[in-house]
Formats: sequence, C-alpha cells, structure tokens
Amino acid sequence: MHNIIIIGARGYKSNYGGWETFVTNLIRNYKDKKTKFHVPELTHEKGLKNQILFKDNVSCPEIYVKDLGFITMFIYAIKALQIMPKYIKDNNLKNVVIYILGCRMGPFYRILIAPLKKMGAKIYLNPDGLEWKREKWSWWIKKCFKISEKCMVKNSDLIICDSKAIQDYIDKTYQKYHKKTTFIAYGAYLNPLINKAEEITSLLQKYHIEEHNYYLVVGRFVPENNYELIIKEFMKTKTKKDLIIVSNMEENKFYQQLITKTNFLNDKRIKFIGPVYDKNTLNYLRKNAYAYIHGHSAGGTNPSLLEALSLTSLNILYNAVYNVEVGSFSSLYFSKKEDDLKRIIEKTEKFSSEEILKYDKLAKERIKECYTWDIVVKKYQKIW
Repeated sequence: MHNIIIIGARGYKSNYGGWETFVTNLIRNYKDKKTKFHVPELTHEKGLKNQILFKDNVSCPEIYVKDLGFITMFIYAIKALQIMPKYIKDNNLKNVVIYILGCRMGPFYRILIAPLKKMGAKIYLNPDGLEWKREKWSWWIKKCFKISEKCMVKNSDLIICDSKAIQDYIDKTYQKYHKKTTFIAYGAYLNPLINKAEEITSLLQKYHIEEHNYYLVVGRFVPENNYELIIKEFMKTKTKKDLIIVSNMEENKFYQQLITKTNFLNDKRIKFIGPVYDKNTLNYLRKNAYAYIHGHSAGGTNPSLLEALSLTSLNILYNAVYNVEVGSFSSLYFSKKEDDLKRIIEKTEKFSSEEILKYDKLAKERIKECYTWDIVVKKYQKIW
C-alpha cells in the first residue's frame, strides 16, 4: 500500500481555489486501490482539532488554526507537517510520499521534514506559480516568499511543476542544487454534463444575463489578474454584450481603486456577481458565454483556464507564457498595449459561426490531448 499525504490545500472536497480543485479531482480520478490518500483539513472550530474525518475513504485529520488572514495557510501548513511523524507512526503507514503544495514554510521546512525523512518518507514539492511576483504583496512579503521558495526547493526530493515554464525557471534558478524536476499539469473534464438547475435560472434572472450574450471572467479578485485592464478595454468597445465577472470581490482598497480608475459603475454592461462555488452553475456560465477572458498574469497552469477551454467556444487570454503554453493555437491573446484587448473583442464580434466553431474544436482538442484528468493521474501514478 502506498500512502500519499497531501499538504497545502484547505482540505479534500473544499470549495475554495486551485489547490482544492486539484486535490479533489486528482483523488476522484485515481483508480489504483493500492494507494491511500491522506489530506489534512483546515478548521477554524477549536472543538474539531485532532479529529480524523473520512471522505470517500480519504483520511482527513482536522487541524485547527485561528483565521488570521493571509498567514493562516502558512501556520496551517507548518502545523500539518508537525503532526505527520506521529500520524504516520500511529497509523502504521508504509511507503509514504508527502506532497507539499506551495512554497509557504521557508526556513522551518528543513527542520519539519527532517524527522519524516528519517522515517523513510519521500518529500515532493509543487511550487505552484511564482508567488513572490504577485502584485498584491508588499516588498518584504515578496522577499519572504522568494527565500521560502529557495529553502523548499533545496530540501525536497522531487519538484513537480504544473507548467513547463515553471519547470524551466526552477531548473535554471536552482541549477546548483541539482534537483530532480518533472512536469505534470492540472487536469480538466472534457465537456462535463451540465443541468440547468433552478438556482441557475434564478442567477440569470437576478443579473439579467442572456445566454451567449456575455463575456465571462473567472478568477481571484487580485491586481495580477488584470481586472483594471480588462474593464477599461471592455468599456471602450461598443458591444451590446455584458461583461460577467465571477470573483470573490470585496469592497476593499483594490475595489475602490478600480472604481476610481475605470468608473465602471456607470457601465451597466459590467456585472460583478460574486463567487460561484457550485460547479454545475459555474460550468453553465462557461458553456453559455460568448467568450471567456482570462487575465491571469502570474502562476502556472490555471484550473479556471483549463475549465474554460473544455467548455467555452472562444477564449481570449492574456499573453503570458503560462497561458500561451496551455492555450496554444486554440485561443486569442491580448497584451497590456493600449486598445489591444478592445481590438480583439471587436474582432470576435464579427466572427461567423464557422470561425467560432473552429476555435471551439481547437480548444477541446487541446484539453483532450494534454489536460484530461486521465492523463494527469497516469503521470502521478508513475512518480509515486
């Protein structure tokens, strides 16, 4: 029996972001009965700490951390690693691989993994994107993330990169450590089944959304996802279609800056509808969008991009190396150059049904050839 312990997501089957989506789908599609998964679960309820939940035969030890904002996940990851030697011993686990998601633990990492390595556990790391490049962080936080990345890459047995561009970066930047790296992307479902449930109809009515008459944006509400650029360029167009933005939008400093810089509140076509955690509803919005606009400029292979390619006919992506790597010839690309996105939107407005179908087929072929969960799972089975 192989025991895979995944640390870094908030838990198994949790409705949050990319890591949670990845963990849930990886395990759901993993058919090898000789592999047992263990996924620590973050809880903010003190009474639940030290309990072990079981979901689909996945063991989920509960770890209590007070909600402290962005440092919560840092503390949670450290606590999860701290309990692992005892957890492995108490449950008599053999053939253990500990898979760390994200570079959060910095200098503590080497100390925390030392007893695990003595027990014979293998330590694998997925560095995700380049967290230290994200615009939302202050200079000193960026510096901390860079140091953390270096410490964790240096002390891991294998680095698993979800983007070939990230793998190239790790190989070049940390060449002197002679670390073994490999590339395994996230996965996606090709044309998943969608039911037009009652909540979908209610959502469409609430925001006056017409099928195939809107551009869609899905992503975290952070500057590096280029919300300002997308909104400004969209407002310049004369399209009668809406811009539907699905995000964990908060009326914070960034939101106020967007209002000041774009004045989007005066454009009735722009509609922030908040986060949508129900996968069926989100897939419906993707499937029935006229086009998907992906503004992510940091990170590796983004799950929301893969899901868009698997469902949306037209995909307009920010011209970052990670996005081009995924989209290839199936998508259109925009830069930060003035009027570039405006020009592409106006271009798509003139597309014939045949042109739209051509891009739709290219996107589905891209997923089928490189990014299905079956492909991803087989790659993981080879390295465990």
